[in-house]
Amino acid sequence: MPKKVRRQDALNYHMQGTPGKIEVVPTKMLSSQSDLALAYSPGVAEPCKEIEKDKENAYKYTAKGNLVGVVSNGTAVLGLGDIGPDASKPVMEGKGVLFKKFAGIDVFDIEIQEKDPKKLIEIIKSLEPTFGGINLEDIKAPECFEVETALKEQMNIPVMHDDQHGTAIISSAALINALELVGKKIEEVKIVVMGAGAAAISCTKLYHSLGAKIENIYMFDRKGLLTKDRDDLSEQGKLFASANKDVHDLYDAMKGADVFLGLSAGNVINKKHIKAMADNPIVFALANPDPEIPYADAMAARKDIIMATGRSDHPNQVNNVIGFPYIFRGALDVRATAINEDMKLAAAYAIAELAKQPVPELINKAYDDQKIVFGREYLIPKPLDPRLITTISPAVANAAMKSGVAKTNIRDWSQYEVELQKRIGVDQKLMNRILTKAKKDPKRVVFSEADNANILKAVQMVIDEGIAQPILLGNRKKIEALIETHQLDLGGVDIIDNFLDDDKRQEYGKVLYDKRKRKGVTQYEAVKLMRDRNYFGSMMVELGEADAMISGLTKDYPKTIRPALEIIGSEEGKRVAGMYILLTKKGTFFFSDTTVNTNPTVDELVEIIGLTARGARVFGYEPRMAVLSYSNFGSSKGEIPEKTAKARKIAKEKWPDLIIDGDIQANIAVNEELLKETYPFSELADKGANTFIFPSLASGNIAYKLLMELGNAEAIGPILLGMNKPVHILQLGSSIREIVNMVAISVVDAQDHQNRSNL
Repeated sequence: MPKKVRRQDALNYHMQGTPGKIEVVPTKMLSSQSDLALAYSPGVAEPCKEIEKDKENAYKYTAKGNLVGVVSNGTAVLGLGDIGPDASKPVMEGKGVLFKKFAGIDVFDIEIQEKDPKKLIEIIKSLEPTFGGINLEDIKAPECFEVETALKEQMNIPVMHDDQHGTAIISSAALINALELVGKKIEEVKIVVMGAGAAAISCTKLYHSLGAKIENIYMFDRKGLLTKDRDDLSEQGKLFASANKDVHDLYDAMKGADVFLGLSAGNVINKKHIKAMADNPIVFALANPDPEIPYADAMAARKDIIMATGRSDHPNQVNNVIGFPYIFRGALDVRATAINEDMKLAAAYAIAELAKQPVPELINKAYDDQKIVFGREYLIPKPLDPRLITTISPAVANAAMKSGVAKTNIRDWSQYEVELQKRIGVDQKLMNRILTKAKKDPKRVVFSEADNANILKAVQMVIDEGIAQPILLGNRKKIEALIETHQLDLGGVDIIDNFLDDDKRQEYGKVLYDKRKRKGVTQYEAVKLMRDRNYFGSMMVELGEADAMISGLTKDYPKTIRPALEIIGSEEGKRVAGMYILLTKKGTFFFSDTTVNTNPTVDELVEIIGLTARGARVFGYEPRMAVLSYSNFGSSKGEIPEKTAKARKIAKEKWPDLIIDGDIQANIAVNEELLKETYPFSELADKGANTFIFPSLASGNIAYKLLMELGNAEAIGPILLGMNKPVHILQLGSSIREIVNMVAISVVDAQDHQNRSNL
């Protein structure tokens, strides 16, 4: 249950530090007089002249293309009503925060002191030179219809009233999935709508676009059923006026109804209404803060009910944040002139489809729920799902292009996905390349901990993406039970239960005995060791029955790596080392050795340098290597500076083309300006380092973990370098996303091993 928000806590939050929730941050350097001259006078005149020649150049030289105006007159704010534009400002600032956080869209909030819809239209229309899009917010009905319709006709940028269309899109996605779960067709269902305001009418319109029949829709307002003989209906309300003379009240309408949509007020229906509905009723009680019927009452009335509310403390929250940031993101990215029906439907279908995919572990953790799977209590994705931007925005952009309202086209959708991921803070360029490479030639990957739910969820994603051919190793009954519990589609995946396969244990044990008989291992012990899935899985790789192994999610690193070292071993004449890839706002970096060699000698450091350089190249990077120390080129004496300097010297002699320097301090290695100024002779002076060799395991391990926590870097690894065949060890408790990443890396590693063996 979410923490109850105390009044004073909310007030303190908004006034602490800088009052409010937003600020303007420059995107260019402003540290010198030269910078100022370019940013303002006289330099600013040049883009002004270019825009005068062609207004479209505003998208090239200004922030317009990523700027949305959140506009309100404060006449229908939350559940507070007409509280005025000044009092609405915290809400509009909040909307701006959500735009920025979830989609990387900048916002100016505009609060307008005007209730006359015609004057309001003129004011908002006049803002078109400033914004790439307009999000209308908290404008009361029926004026909101007039305002939005006029602006969409008169403006050449996307305009959306989120109170209407956001709710419509999200609830439509929920309805699509709910109907699928109960096996009903939208064109056949009876729908009762409580409420005839902006949101209710927009939802019903979109349901109609999905296929719902007008004659099957019964809409109520405070006065009762909307009928054709009423003379008090708005033009929008008349669209859903019923000709049915047999329905006299809400209870009559609820008899045999398949769907109830509430966008009215709390507690307007009860258990009696729910019990009157058809089998498997779908109830969307979306009034806030109190739904049309309390969640507990509705669930108690029917065991076969599917329920959604607007609240975060119940399943199936219909939350507009799932939609509007990503809808505008897609519209802005193709410079759409409108947000049309095709784009709204595309968003609804994309949201519905995403809910059917395996849920990332970070979402499970965020909501403290390990069993979030598509079903009656999970119709639509959670608001914190990072996949929303890469699912909805491309769907909206594509719909805009197909429907003819896009001014620019997206041609490389893979690159667009990378750009979207960058919008939310992490450069996924490297992983995108790795995933693409893995998909071209999927390899057999054995999962030695397949009786783990997160492993199986990751396997589902691996199959869906075509990354690898999984082999599940573990207790068959437990694996099959987990597959059923989490509703995974893994029917065609091989499951091997090493406890039940005595013949294989005997065969593998004999091979292990031959390898380890002079290391104190008896034949009996060798066969017994094959009960350990890490030994069994390693032997599968060694004998060519799998191309790579993934393990380590539930066991300590040393216990996981030992079987692989004993069975597969390292490449001839080489050590084994551990490397992490760090994705940061400043780029991609490689850290080694972070997991294996405690205090490497000079010769061992040289081996680690060679392995790491090859590892970076496998992932498409030319290494620029820094052998790290607390000294810069002999500035301080000691064991570590001497060791790292010697290792660099030998490595350079061995691989003359390798860009490498050391001994060098970490900050100097990445600061190009300092390098050029202080150590212009360094091989790293031009571009700085992207690959770091640490003098000890402790320093490497500490560095990458600090960077993760304090620098918000994303770590991929550890990647095991120098093995005869690919084995990769997960971090304890890795997320589903991290597991999938490691599988892709294992496949690419297996491809590289195969290529090298063919030389």
